[in-house]
Amino acid sequence: MTLDTLDAALLRLLHDEPRIGVLEASRRLGVARGTVQSRLDRLEHSGVIADRSPTLDSAALGFPVTAFATLEIAQGQGHGAVIEHLSAIPEVLEAHTTTGAGDLLIRVVARTHVDLQRVINEIVDGRHVLRSSTAIALETPIALRHVQLLQQAPHGSH
Repeated sequence: MTLDTLDAALLRLLHDEPRIGVLEASRRLGVARGTVQSRLDRLEHSGVIADRSPTLDSAALGFPVTAFATLEIAQGQGHGAVIEHLSAIPEVLEAHTTTGAGDLLIRVVARTHVDLQRVINEIVDGRHVLRSSTAIALETPIALRHVQLLQQAPHGSH
């Protein structure tokens, strides 16, 4: 999807002030309320805006340990059974199929390092996941971010 300068400005505004209303956004951007609403609808429909959910903080929810695990999965079963298995574990936040030595890269959280061992044991069940290699995150100097991509996205004019 090609973004124009108004799309980029609207996305930056939503990033900086996620609770801003359509009316206030239209006032700040100097365009009609209907224009902002139609842009939001188009950006949501195209998937640029994935959701309007609040961003939750795992540590504040009682899960201060974050780790990334590379998983080797049982071959011949496909990814469906593995994904179903991992989806049933609440501490698994995301999973990505990968190239290289492992088959999946997952982000997990835990209450403590001892609890992380329990989570990894639950992940590596011997039927779906055969082995894992885990790295514990010590700090997050750059949190998940997307707004900087607006400068790299192709822009039309508005």
